[in-house]
Amino acid sequence: MAAENTLMHDELLALVTGSLCLRTLNLFAQESRLDGESLKDAVERYEVDYAWHVLGSPRLRDETVARLEAKLARPATDAQKTCIADVLRAAAEGQPPELLMSFDNDVPEQLAAGLYARHQRRTHAEAEALS
Repeated sequence: MAAENTLMHDELLALVTGSLCLRTLNLFAQESRLDGESLKDAVERYEVDYAWHVLGSPRLRDETVARLEAKLARPATDAQKTCIADVLRAAAEGQPPELLMSFDNDVPEQLAAGLYARHQRRTHAEAEALS
């Protein structure tokens, strides 16, 4: 069971890190300039922060839990909440300190969808075993 959890954690971590849209401050500033706005205005409008900070935030964790609960149509289990926190923490720890990311991203949806798919596979396997 521990090996299965580690494999699932690794799969979810790969899903999250593969879906990140990251930028350096220099690239973000160039894009802001092309949009005709100051860097300060762009940072505020897009709610940009360091990627490690966004990924490690309670806000992103809570949004992911809420999305999973909506898919499940019931509250998330403690194990699911722990998995979400662990994956986001690992993703945050893996980010270089200079990369920026916006809170407006699809990480909560990607991670919730991955956990929901796992739940569906388990439910289907349990139903098959009882048949």
